[in-house]
Amino acid sequence: MDMKKITLIIYGLILLAACQPKKTTQEESTTYREKYRPAYHFSPAKNWMNDPNGLVYYEGEYHLFYQYNPYDNVWGHMSWGHAVSKDLLHWEHLPVALAEYQDRVTGDSTMIFSGTAIVDKNNSSGLCEGKDCMIAIFTSNTHKDNQGLMQHQSLAYSNDKGRTWKYYDKNPILDIQRKDFRDPKVFWYEPQQKWVMATVIPDLYKVRLYESKNLLEWKQLSEIGPLGDTTRIWECPDLFELPIENNPTKSKWVITLSGGHPQGPKFVGMQYFIGQFDGTNFTADDPKQPALYIDHGKDFYAGIIFNNVPKEDGRTMMVGWINNWTYANQVPTSPWRGATSIPRVLTLKETEKGVRLIQSPIAGITSLRGEERTDSITTEGSAEIELELDAQSEESGIKLFESEGEETIVGYRSKDHVLFLDRRKSGNVSFNPDFATIEEVVINPVNAHLPDRQGKIKLHIFIDQSIIEVFANDGEATITDYVFPEYTGYKAETYCKGCKQAPVFKLWKLKSVWN
Repeated sequence: MDMKKITLIIYGLILLAACQPKKTTQEESTTYREKYRPAYHFSPAKNWMNDPNGLVYYEGEYHLFYQYNPYDNVWGHMSWGHAVSKDLLHWEHLPVALAEYQDRVTGDSTMIFSGTAIVDKNNSSGLCEGKDCMIAIFTSNTHKDNQGLMQHQSLAYSNDKGRTWKYYDKNPILDIQRKDFRDPKVFWYEPQQKWVMATVIPDLYKVRLYESKNLLEWKQLSEIGPLGDTTRIWECPDLFELPIENNPTKSKWVITLSGGHPQGPKFVGMQYFIGQFDGTNFTADDPKQPALYIDHGKDFYAGIIFNNVPKEDGRTMMVGWINNWTYANQVPTSPWRGATSIPRVLTLKETEKGVRLIQSPIAGITSLRGEERTDSITTEGSAEIELELDAQSEESGIKLFESEGEETIVGYRSKDHVLFLDRRKSGNVSFNPDFATIEEVVINPVNAHLPDRQGKIKLHIFIDQSIIEVFANDGEATITDYVFPEYTGYKAETYCKGCKQAPVFKLWKLKSVWN
C-alpha cells in the first residue's frame, strides 16, 4: 500500500474519533457549568460553532445542524454538528452528521459549509427507502491548505431520522465553476409542486434561485440584487411567506440575508426585503428602500427558518448564530465558542412606515420560569425580564450584570426615540478593540392611539450568563449582544432620569435546560 493511501486511512480514523468524542466523568460534571456558559441558549459541549444549518422538523423532533469544528474552538474543518429537541429548548447532542472529507484522488479536502435539511415526503429524489426520508443540501467547499478552491452544492440523505447520513454518489448536484457560490436554502413551493433553492453569489450581492422536481437536477429561475446593504458580502439567504398579523387576509414574501450591519462595514448583521414571489421571480415592494435590519445588536447572524413545521403548528421560526465575525474567534469562552439565539417566531405587521418584520421569543420559554420578582434583585445571570418604561421620561431603563464597577445598560432616550444597549463597561471587553460598543435603534411608544398604553415603551429582555436578547414593543425591534461580566452575583436594577413615572418590571429566574 502506498503512502498516500496510508495517509488517507489515518486521516479518516482521526476524523472518526474526533466526531464521536468521549468524556471523562470529571468533564461530564463540569460541562454546561463553565463561566459564561449559556443556561438556556444552545451551545455545543465543546469546540467551535457558527451558522445554524438544516433546521427541520421531522417525526416529533426538531433538528438543529450547525457549522462545527470537531477539533478546536476556533473556525476550521467545517462539518455539520447535530442536536435534536422536542420543545426547542432541551437539546440532545448527536454525533457529527456530515464530516469534512478528503478526495481520494486529488487529496483536496472538502468542508461542509452551510445549507438546508428537508423532508422528501414523496421520495421525489428516489433516495428514500420508505415513503420519505431526510435530505441535506449543502455547500461543498473544496480547499487545499485552508485556501478555498471551489464551492458547489452537494447532497446527502438519511433513512434513519437523521442519525446516519450517506453522501450522494453523483455530487455535486449544482456547480457553476465558481470559488464563491454557497449557502443553499431549499423549500417546497406548493402552488407549482416543485422544490426551490435560494443560493448566494456573495461578492456580487446576488441571490440566485433554482427549481427542481427531484432535488438532484436544478434549473436556474432568476436573480435578486444587488439591493439594500452591500457593505459586506451576502451570505445565508432564506425565502419564505409570512402572514400580516393585523391584516390576516394578506401575506407577503420575505427574503432574509446575512451581510451588512447598521453600524457599518466593520461588523456583520442581517437585513430583509419584503415583496412577492410567483414561483420564478421575487419582486421587492420597494427596490430602492433603505436596508431593513433584522437585529440592531452586534451578535445575531446567519439566521434561517425551520422547514417542515406542521401546518397545525403554524409558526415560522428563525434561529440565528450569536457572535460577530469581527471578534468571533476571540470571545473569552472555553471549551466551547458560539451559541444560537432563542428561536424567534416571525410575522409581519403593517406600521406607519410600511410592512415590517415582527420577532417574538417562542412561548414555551415560560416553562423555564422560577419565582416571579417585582423588585430589584441579585441574580446569578439567567433571567427573563418584562420592563415598561415611560417614554416621557428623559431617559430610563435597567442596569444588568451590575457589580464591582461593571454594568450593561438597556435604556430609552425620549429626545431622539432611541432604544440602546451599552456594553462599554460590561466586564471583559479587552479581547478585541471593537467589542465595547453601544447599539441603538429608533423606536416609538407602542399603540399611541390606545389611551391605556399611550407613551409606553415595552421591553422583553432575556439574559443568559453572557447573552442578552432584547425584544422591544412586542417584537418590532430587537437587540442581541454578548457581554462577559467578570463577577458572579449580578444585580438587575432599574433607573430613571427626569422621571414622569418609574419603570415597572417583572423578573423570573430561568432554569438551565442542561442540568
